[in-house]
Amino acid sequence: MIRLGVNIDHVATVRQARRALEPDPVAAAVLATLGGADGITIHLREDRRHINDRDVRLLRQVVTTILNLELSVADEIVAIACEIKPEQATLVPEKREELTTEGGLDIVTHQTAVAAAMKKLHEAGIAVALFIDPDNRQIEIAKILGARAIEIQTARYAEAKTHAARQIELNALQESTEFARQIGLNVHMGHGLNYENVRAIAQIPGVEELNIGHSIVSRAVLVGMERAVREMKDAIRAACD
Repeated sequence: MIRLGVNIDHVATVRQARRALEPDPVAAAVLATLGGADGITIHLREDRRHINDRDVRLLRQVVTTILNLELSVADEIVAIACEIKPEQATLVPEKREELTTEGGLDIVTHQTAVAAAMKKLHEAGIAVALFIDPDNRQIEIAKILGARAIEIQTARYAEAKTHAARQIELNALQESTEFARQIGLNVHMGHGLNYENVRAIAQIPGVEELNIGHSIVSRAVLVGMERAVREMKDAIRAACD
């Protein structure tokens, strides 16, 4: 069964809209776990636009499954990760002006900075994944750098407007997964996945983990977090059966 990591960033986004105390992402993590989440994913951005330091520290105490901390290669954030020690750190690109992470981390161009961040994380005993595009050269470098896993970004697939365009992107994801598995990398996927388009992704052989946030949080506004997570787990399970 494919693991589901529930990204709770946008619970914090709602809180920050009023600079209030609620909704609390820590409570959301507990409910997501009760709903069947296999892990909790959070992105501690440099500008702290949603998840903040308090959240990270409390979640480290509360999460009983896998805490997956998404972060840039910035020294300050890497230092916090090394202190908190999540089970997994996923290095992602980060721009201050973007609404959400756009595209994968270019580890070919930024190999030196990525390697330095990974070295610190590995020395702290943290497993590292790299959020990258479905590109064989990026995957090769991830292996060379010593990543345990890659998270292949699914944005182009999720945003494709036609069936033909979606199929092209799906084929690229399938080919990248096969290549990554051949060279010994674990494969995760995420970005823009929802209750409908997740089915084809869940059917790709070799995918071990999906990280999904916005769609689940949006559904949770209407039906509650536990049910929203259960419904996503059901959609993934149905695709795998």
